[in-house]
Amino acid sequence: MAIDTPVKTSTNPRRKGPSGAAPRRPGHRLWVKAVVALLLVVEIYPLIWMFLTSLKSNDDYLNNSTWSLPTTWQWANYTEAWTTGNIGLYVQNSLLAVVPALALMLLLGTAAGFALQIMVWKGRSLTLLVFLAGMMVPPQMILLPLFTVYFQTGLSGTLWPLILTYTGTGLPLTVFMMATYYRSVPRELFEAATIDGAGILRAFWTISVPLVRNALLTVGLVQFFFIWNDLLIALTFTNNQDLRTVQVGLLNFTGDFGATQYGPLFAAICINVFGTLLIYLFLNQKVMKGLTSGAVKG
Repeated sequence: MAIDTPVKTSTNPRRKGPSGAAPRRPGHRLWVKAVVALLLVVEIYPLIWMFLTSLKSNDDYLNNSTWSLPTTWQWANYTEAWTTGNIGLYVQNSLLAVVPALALMLLLGTAAGFALQIMVWKGRSLTLLVFLAGMMVPPQMILLPLFTVYFQTGLSGTLWPLILTYTGTGLPLTVFMMATYYRSVPRELFEAATIDGAGILRAFWTISVPLVRNALLTVGLVQFFFIWNDLLIALTFTNNQDLRTVQVGLLNFTGDFGATQYGPLFAAICINVFGTLLIYLFLNQKVMKGLTSGAVKG
């Protein structure tokens, strides 16, 4: 006669689930949420403080606490920053300098990355090392020689010194990043295009450029922020007030005796910061795709 013995079940609350992994404790999720909330406060609170400060009057900023709310909401600070502070002109100058430099940088960098990774020729490894060596040159070392060259060639007093300098200083990083992205592009596509009779230029424009469009957007956005936030190069080569960029133009809110109009100054900073922030928020998904597209090969 067989005896039916009950099967013992484990009463361990930390037993593994069907997938073999131990279930997470509720305290773990709470800890992660607290860390994320803290990071959000650290990132968002300075933006809120900057926006509230841009609505203060000069007396309100000097006499009251730095963390206090505006006693009177001075929305006219934005009008003064745009008109009297000439922020509109400085934004226009920044665009006129950044957009051509960015276009040249992406065009030359993409073509160089294609030549260094897709095309087969002698000396391409050494050429890539030469481009990488350009990343090791500090921009401060080339400002004086470039200023002399621009002055002797008659380019001073225009935006061409900014365009050429931004293109030259940003090209090594662009070439390196585009060459890295081209490593993940299958070579069979170009071999098939060559068999079908496509030349180098056609393979570059119709095959390679569409395949690395996310990478182009990522590199372009990274270089855009580098160039847009530049102060040293723009301050060196813009000897005319009408050619100042945004970062140099922000210095205009300081008077000859150190008197600063804090309300219009922070309003101009808000126009600059929130404008670039909107660009990133609009393109962040494609930027993330571009960052991961060159991480794996095949």
